[in-house]
Amino acid sequence: MMDVKPLHNEQDYDWAIREVSRYFEAKPLAGTPDGDRFEVLSSLIKEYEDKHFATTHGDPIDVLHFAIESMGRSQTELAALIGRNRASEILNRVRPLTLEMIRLISKEWSIPIGALTAQYELTRAHA
Repeated sequence: MMDVKPLHNEQDYDWAIREVSRYFEAKPLAGTPDGDRFEVLSSLIKEYEDKHFATTHGDPIDVLHFAIESMGRSQTELAALIGRNRASEILNRVRPLTLEMIRLISKEWSIPIGALTAQYELTRAHA
């Protein structure tokens, strides 16, 4: 873990994202050297993002798209959590996120609940 360092700028942040992304396919076990490294990198990334990318009322669908495009997640993973049709409808702003979905996504993807709770526009009225 000697190569882990504070994140002072965007280059450091990009490096940390690349490093932690390697663990997305197989999350290391807690208490192992890789598990400790993953935890430290994740904490550094969260601190950097909170300081530099903080938004108070971000769009939850934009947050999900960001997770899919930049955090190594996929629509298939989202579908496995909440259902295939629901994932597609949510990402296309046809169906709103429910509290149960928000809690599950937050827990499984380590996204703060607050980032998923803001109100947002749907593309058409939800029946």
